[in-house]
Amino acid sequence: SPKTMRLKQIRYILLWNLFIFAHFSVIAQQEVQFTQYIFNTLSVNPAYAGYKEQWFVQLALRDQWSGLDGAPRTGQFSVDGILDPDTRNMGVGLQVTSDKLGPQTSTSVYLNYAYRIRLNASDTKRLGFGLGAGLAQHGLNGSEFSPTDPDDAYLLYGNEHVWKWNMRLGAYYYSPRWYVGASLMDVLDRKESYVFNSDDDYYNIFHRKHFYFIGGAIFDMGASFKLRPSFLLKEDFKGPSSLDLNAMMIYEEKFWFGLGYRTGVEVWDKTYNDFSAKDLSTTNSISGIVQFYLSERFRIGYSYDYMLNDMENVQNGTHEITLGYTFQIRKKRLLSPRFF
Repeated sequence: SPKTMRLKQIRYILLWNLFIFAHFSVIAQQEVQFTQYIFNTLSVNPAYAGYKEQWFVQLALRDQWSGLDGAPRTGQFSVDGILDPDTRNMGVGLQVTSDKLGPQTSTSVYLNYAYRIRLNASDTKRLGFGLGAGLAQHGLNGSEFSPTDPDDAYLLYGNEHVWKWNMRLGAYYYSPRWYVGASLMDVLDRKESYVFNSDDDYYNIFHRKHFYFIGGAIFDMGASFKLRPSFLLKEDFKGPSSLDLNAMMIYEEKFWFGLGYRTGVEVWDKTYNDFSAKDLSTTNSISGIVQFYLSERFRIGYSYDYMLNDMENVQNGTHEITLGYTFQIRKKRLLSPRFF
């Protein structure tokens, strides 16, 4: 059928481009993105650790571009909380992430620490500074390439791995009504690449620095509803900037539902080596997001991303599921419900 032929063409193009990049440049793996970062900002900012002031565990599973062979598949487990229940000044967090994109895999473990400064007597406003350090294993499976010349002497046939460590920095301010944060991921952006095959320099991976700027607020919309708008600006200093806009309605503090919109933005003029910025599609996707608290401690979230570019006809969208559980360690009710 025409759809099947188009799927095969896209799959071939993706694998062929990956093969070309491996020969002439590098395979550039970007930071993992989650649509439901709005429920757990630890994935984009280490200073968020301990924000809920109770121990919180989350599992996130993301199936990107469903139906397309070699598309990204991501899983992440995270836990964060506070070390000092009385002063609540120190937050810690652990993140374990596994990501696969075609023949490329990445598994990382990050430890995050945040020092949270109290800003008012009622303790409803705090400014946190965070530091994260982690170790990642990057892999490349040569058997998943689809080259036109299988006898090419430079082909990688085995499954090779390399270990690298990196750091993250962040700042996060919150009050009962709004929050703002900034973070720099992959601080150790090295000039040299991660070489898989020591006999040549053709199969390399490196990480770019990523800057995230986030913000949001909460508004009362009557006795039962609240409106929670937010944004996330993502910048890797090389490719196009990306902006996520979200708006969530909260009913009775238990049921969340809303929409997200992801698009490209021009923060400043950039020069691209291989193509002109005018050829890039600025519109990426829209998302439907829901979250439901099955109890005071357990919640479940689901989101669906629908592509708004040329890929909309060759894949079935992106599915993401999150499960979260809060371990209540303080008998006294929090003065400010954790909407952020």
